[in-house]
Amino acid sequence: MSTGPGDTSGSTAGALRHVLSHLVTPLLMCIGMGLAYLGAFHAPQPHDLRVDVVGSGASAHALAQTLQDKGDGALSVRTVADRDTAVNHLMREQSYGAYLPGESPELLVATASSDTSATVVQKVFTEVAAGQGSPLQVTNVAPTADGDPTGQGIFFLLVAVSIGSYASVAVIGGAGAVLALRIRAALAVGASLVVSVIGAVFAGPLFGLVDHGLAGLWAMAWLYSAGILLIGVGLHTFLKRWTTLGVMVLFVMLNFTSSGGIFRPELQPGFFGSLHAFWNGAGLVEGVRSHVYFGGHGLGGHVLVLALWFLAGLAVMAVAGLAESRRRRAVAERSHAAALPSAGAAADEEEMEEAVGV
Repeated sequence: MSTGPGDTSGSTAGALRHVLSHLVTPLLMCIGMGLAYLGAFHAPQPHDLRVDVVGSGASAHALAQTLQDKGDGALSVRTVADRDTAVNHLMREQSYGAYLPGESPELLVATASSDTSATVVQKVFTEVAAGQGSPLQVTNVAPTADGDPTGQGIFFLLVAVSIGSYASVAVIGGAGAVLALRIRAALAVGASLVVSVIGAVFAGPLFGLVDHGLAGLWAMAWLYSAGILLIGVGLHTFLKRWTTLGVMVLFVMLNFTSSGGIFRPELQPGFFGSLHAFWNGAGLVEGVRSHVYFGGHGLGGHVLVLALWFLAGLAVMAVAGLAESRRRRAVAERSHAAALPSAGAAADEEEMEEAVGV
């Protein structure tokens, strides 16, 4: 049978509507990525960036007060009694620079905590030292590994592990949708193991982003990846083709921008800075920093963040399991109800045949 012009036109219009409806997702991704990345990174400005001035005399207090007043909220300046206290604050990430005034002024920084924050602090105190007519000596008390001179390699490791995780969600949730949920959960855990091992290879033997603590890095990467995969696979039960967008919002748009891998929250708008306290990307970045460079100080809190996201993934999977079970029961009940009239009609027909036979 030939196809008329009207049929072809209707088929084309239907296909076009189908394509246009699916273009909504990438366009929303474009808008979301622009809002997130530009909103978080386009104009970093310090606010309440903690720095110390070393000294207990009147001149040290006067300098601290002057910097506090001139900063207009950009800096949080305090005085500490001695160099050891200042170093301790830096190693506990309680400050991001410590200035020792004098004839040969010195600035202490910890680039492992944040290279960008150290750069901001150095700029401030270079001007202070120049105003006193002295060159500034900068001492880095917590340098990064040789393979990560800027300290941002951990952020790009986060990107690699995240992409491997949420891309696996699309495969397991889509191609694996016909599988039982427990099998999809096992695939999610297995995929997270592979992704975390790849991340550890990148961080250690391949690029040398860290020079020790690789086992701990791997463990945190696995916990992070497993949380993403379990949440994503569970959400696929409800979001279907919108899962990719949903996972990208959670684990790219809001996650990368609040991780502290490029700018710490003290250099970001308040929204992204607030997310840093409990989002999983920040848990991984800060956890690795703490484990590798700062003697494990604060590590427990960062691991707790990752563990809570993992538990959230288990909870989402449990809810998805209940929803899928209810759907299966509803389908079975509809099928059973549809079969009842047919069975009744067959029984009536059989009774009629028996009556005619008699």
